[in-house]
Amino acid sequence: MSNNFESGFIQYPALNRYDTIRHFTTTRMGGVSTGNYSSFNLGLFSDDNPDDLSQNFKILSTLTNIPEDNIHLPFQTHSNKIFLIDEDFLSKDNETRQAMLQGVDALITNIPNQCIGVSTADCVPVLLYDPVHRAISSVHAGWRGTCSKILSLVISTMKTTFNTNPKDLIAVIGPSISPEVYEVGISLLEKFGDAGFDTRKIFIHKDGKTYLDLWSANKILLRNEGVPEENIEISGICTFVNHENFFSARRLGIHSGRMISGIMLI
Repeated sequence: MSNNFESGFIQYPALNRYDTIRHFTTTRMGGVSTGNYSSFNLGLFSDDNPDDLSQNFKILSTLTNIPEDNIHLPFQTHSNKIFLIDEDFLSKDNETRQAMLQGVDALITNIPNQCIGVSTADCVPVLLYDPVHRAISSVHAGWRGTCSKILSLVISTMKTTFNTNPKDLIAVIGPSISPEVYEVGISLLEKFGDAGFDTRKIFIHKDGKTYLDLWSANKILLRNEGVPEENIEISGICTFVNHENFFSARRLGIHSGRMISGIMLI
């Protein structure tokens, strides 16, 4: 992985092997926002200064060489709703597009030069690439999305929409809160158990506290759908621990900036 945080974004070896896509996860570095949003906040729906936010997106466009109009981000609500970026969507005006992306937590597309992304600040971003049928997905998987198996639904949707074979998928689990520090209430153990997870594999009990391993939980979902072990990359970067380089809502509270993880066919 490219760990030059100050460059404004990082990339992943699993996806860098392909010259048919562009991808990135942004960092906190290189933007103009201040305070809790310092400095490269890309949270469209945050309370950041609109002018600073606009400037940050211009910086992102320059860094990635992707036009701003070609970067598509949903208004996430921790659901398991998936949306297809297709020609019909692209034909709409900006206001209509935003309305269509309300309550969406994963995007899929097979249209080149359209970057699909999700915003995070501790939740798990997952990028998927099907190099055989040339299809991609960006997924926001917090505990709610993970518990409702959003990754399983995304892969199922890619199967029916693009004829994706899970054995061909390349998957990256990006920077997010790590199991070492993600303390949760015992009620979550029950919720994941009710959803069919083997809680012994994703919950850690230490010093009278309970911790949730979202990295393993999402890897389990990928493996259960048939994605090969060798095709899954976990960044291993904890946003809470590395809060100087990445936004962490647990550190900064509700008024935290957001990173973007995006992927685009070229």
